[in-house]
Amino acid sequence: MKKAFITGITGQDGSYLAEFLLEKGYQVYGLTRRTSTQNFDRIKKIVHNPNLKLISGDLVDQNSLTFAFKDTQPDEVYNLAAQSFVQASWEQPVLTGEFTGLGVTRVLEAMRLACPGAKFYQASSSEMFGKVLETPQNEKTPFYPRSPYGVAKVYGHWITINYRESYDLFAVSGILFNHESPRRGLEFVTRKIANGVARVKLGKQQFVELGNLESKRDWGYAKDYVEAMWLMLQQDKAEDFVIATEETHSVREFLQLASKAAGINDWESIYKHNPVFDRPAEVDMLIGDASKAKKKLGWKPSVDFEGLVTLMVEAELEEERKIKA
Repeated sequence: MKKAFITGITGQDGSYLAEFLLEKGYQVYGLTRRTSTQNFDRIKKIVHNPNLKLISGDLVDQNSLTFAFKDTQPDEVYNLAAQSFVQASWEQPVLTGEFTGLGVTRVLEAMRLACPGAKFYQASSSEMFGKVLETPQNEKTPFYPRSPYGVAKVYGHWITINYRESYDLFAVSGILFNHESPRRGLEFVTRKIANGVARVKLGKQQFVELGNLESKRDWGYAKDYVEAMWLMLQQDKAEDFVIATEETHSVREFLQLASKAAGINDWESIYKHNPVFDRPAEVDMLIGDASKAKKKLGWKPSVDFEGLVTLMVEAELEEERKIKA
C-alpha cells in the first residue's frame, strides 16, 4: 500500500485529493493544526475511513513536520496548506509569508531529513504571473506577482526548484490556475457568487455584492486538478506543469451564468458593486497554456466553464433550501 501525506487536507483541494488517493488504495495521512474547534466539514465523508489518519502539526513548527514524516515514511508528499485567500494577504502579509512561503521550506527540509526518497508536490499558483508578461502563460513565463500571496507563492515555487537541484529530491510544482467547486471557501468570488444568487433566488437576500467585474480568470474544476497533482508524481522525471482549461472568463460572465443557472433572468438587478472587494493591485487577466500537461501527463479537464458554474449553483440551492432564512 502506497502512503501519501497531505498538508492542508481539510481544504478544498486537500479533501478532494484525499478522496482520490483513498479510492486508489493509498494509506493517507493528513496534517491538521491543533485548534479549539476543528473544522472537518470537507472531509466528513472520509474522516472515519480506516486508511486515513490525521496527524497534528503546523507549517510554522519545523519539528512537528520532521517527526510526522519520520513516523509515517510517506511515498508522496502533497503540500497544499497555505494562507490561500489573496485578499487577506494584504491584511496579513507577514502571516501569508510564513505559511505560504517559508512553510514550503519547512516541509521540504523535513522531507530531506526524514524521508528523502519521497516524491514532493508543491501547490504553486497562477497568481505568480500577476501582471502578465505574455499571454497565454506557460511554464517558462516570467513571474510578476501583484499581491503578498503571489509573492509568497513565487518563493515557494523557487525553493522547491532549489531543493530539487541542490539535494536531488523528486520535487515538482504544479502551477494551477483557478479551480473551483462547491467546497470553495465563501470568501472566494466564485463561491460568493454561487451562494449569493442561490440566496437571492430563495428570497434570503436582495443583492450579490462584488468588486471588479472585469477581472478575467482561467477557471476549472478542483476534482480535475487534484488528479493532475497525482499524475505529476507518477512520472519518472521531476518537472513543473501548468494546469489550466486554456479559456478565460470574466467575473461578469460568472455572475451572468450563475444567475441563469438559478433561474434569475436579469442579473444586473441583483448585482451591487462594493469597493471593499476591489484589490489594491489587480490581476486583470490570467489564461494558462496546459499543452505540456496534456502531452506528458495525458491530462485534460472534464468539466467546462458553464458546467462548473451550474454545478456550483445547484449545490448552493440544495444547501440553502435546507437552511431556514
